[in-house]
Amino acid sequence: MTEKHIVACSGGFQRSPGGIQFGPIINYILGLSEKDTPKFCYIGTASGDSAEKIAWFYNACIGQNVQPSHLQLFMMPNVSNIREFIMSQDVIWVGGGSVANLLALWRLHGLDSILKEAWERSIILSGSSAGSICWHTGGTTDSFGSELQPVTNGLGLLPFSNGVHYDNEERRRPLFQQLIKDGTLNEGYATDDGVALHYKDQTLHQSISDTPGKYAYHVAKNGDEILETQLETTLFT
Repeated sequence: MTEKHIVACSGGFQRSPGGIQFGPIINYILGLSEKDTPKFCYIGTASGDSAEKIAWFYNACIGQNVQPSHLQLFMMPNVSNIREFIMSQDVIWVGGGSVANLLALWRLHGLDSILKEAWERSIILSGSSAGSICWHTGGTTDSFGSELQPVTNGLGLLPFSNGVHYDNEERRRPLFQQLIKDGTLNEGYATDDGVALHYKDQTLHQSISDTPGKYAYHVAKNGDEILETQLETTLFT
């Protein structure tokens, strides 16, 4: 049976003087396809299909060995058959923004079921921030306002909760731990900025980083306490 891959990130693309470019995590994800020129699709629902971010994606792909494309749902889908389009891809990358809006709109268009089918067919799913949380059962989000709140209706392809930007936004870590402690979220994995979680099927295979000193963590309830375990993280530069 062919393995299924999800790579859930706090990072991926990197800023450079010339704009946005592929970082080591993006190259790692594309390498999982084992294709010389993989079909690489960007989904920007979480940012309202921002034209600027779509342009950033295509600019980053210039000179790279990929066949770039994108799926947008605002104001209407840009492809005539969403399922056929997704099934033709090798790697899906979901950008950041509002995970709550992303989940609602995906379900409205049936994209939640389509992406589950794509994953079962071993199309690689990946993404950052909202594009990381969405594959899990839930996580912490600012989708509802400036105060972080839980989101608990993720796609659940992975049976864990997910904490993103763990070292960069001071409320992320304590809230993620509290939500697991009180049972709002189940046990899960968190990532510092610049770190990604690579799951094979529904098991964490490894965590990778593009920045020294950045890590992933397993967070679980242990009796009445929370146990946070820093994971061994492989550095790619």
